[in-house]
Amino acid sequence: MGRVGPSENDNLVTNGDPAVGGLAKIIVRYEQGALLSRPERIHSEIPSWLAAVRAAESKKATDLKVLDLTGITSFTDYFLVCTGANQRQIQAISDEIGQKLKERGEYPISVEGYKDAEWVLVDYGDFVIHIFSPRARAYYDLERLWRNAKNVAIPAA
Repeated sequence: MGRVGPSENDNLVTNGDPAVGGLAKIIVRYEQGALLSRPERIHSEIPSWLAAVRAAESKKATDLKVLDLTGITSFTDYFLVCTGANQRQIQAISDEIGQKLKERGEYPISVEGYKDAEWVLVDYGDFVIHIFSPRARAYYDLERLWRNAKNVAIPAA
């Protein structure tokens, strides 16, 4: 069995992720001859945001909207906005999207709000996923806030 805990060849990276109670410590192990890399993205005919839509649909997300923010903002190209009926469904939608995108080699940059599940925000860089409770969706009204964005037609499955 491998070592548990850091050694002199390890770098300790900290991350202020509140989802794990403050500072998370990640050991990055460097060994001679080891190749550390992220899995390559699986290229597909289906854009990643559409794969996320299909995953959300499979968990019965409602009122799905995709907003094209290209040319409106520089931090992302698309928003996927959807609603879950309750905390468990919102978390299930988030989990399913994460699993399906992971299978494609896509990993989130950041996940916020998962524990409380009123508004889960998952940032994939090129697109950001917003999963709301009905109350939070009405209150924040992202579609109104980003009303200059184009609505993207979601193709039938």
